[in-house]
Amino acid sequence: MKRHIPNLITLLNVFCGCVATVFAVLNQLELAAFFVFLGILFDFFDGLAARVLDVRSELGLQLDSLADVITSGLVPGIVMFQLLGMSLSGGWNVDLSTQAQDATFWVGLKVAPLPFLGFLITLASAYRLAKFNLDENQVSSFIGLPTPANALLIVSLPLILLYQNNDLLSDIILNQWFLIGLTLLSAFLLNSRIKLFALKFKNWGFQDNALRYVFIVVSLVLLITLKFLAVPLIIAFYVLSSLISNLSTRTTKAV
Repeated sequence: MKRHIPNLITLLNVFCGCVATVFAVLNQLELAAFFVFLGILFDFFDGLAARVLDVRSELGLQLDSLADVITSGLVPGIVMFQLLGMSLSGGWNVDLSTQAQDATFWVGLKVAPLPFLGFLITLASAYRLAKFNLDENQVSSFIGLPTPANALLIVSLPLILLYQNNDLLSDIILNQWFLIGLTLLSAFLLNSRIKLFALKFKNWGFQDNALRYVFIVVSLVLLITLKFLAVPLIIAFYVLSSLISNLSTRTTKAV
């Protein structure tokens, strides 16, 4: 019976992804973000349960990636679709048929094509997850940005719009060039060859886990002080600190 527990937790991730998809399509992005957060939480605990119960399996690995395609791939793509739509309409209430009046649109479809660029995130996420399942080198570290981290980055944007109450931030987030650039950067980071550290502790010693402890402390401070604005800053710090760590490791080996 215990071998089914991690898979049941993974299926809860699938359920959260399905619910988040519905809310994202309905442009209720706050609720979509909540269920993405919840799904990612289940994504963490299914792996933890598999290790604790010692019931890791190939089925669990494949199921986990399928769940991530929905929660951390499809939903961020829809959220970016909605944000790009807002950038054209200039507000939260999106009417894609109205956008098409002022944009080049596909024959027979009364919808602007630009928002569909958001699904590049979904395509890049699916491609990354397929590669991840075949890669045996991503055990203690990741190559490229993990899909849950990327999902948190994307779904944090509407929360910043709703809760940070900052006109400058809103203008930046709803700028179509910013969103296009972020979409392209997201797709690149997901499938890049950048080595990023994983929050997996083999022991609790500070010397072996200094970077992880520093990252956790900095992340907590940012979350407490900046709320949802902290999420993209944490992702940026994650990538930057990994790059610095990689450079330091290469320099040490060279010496």
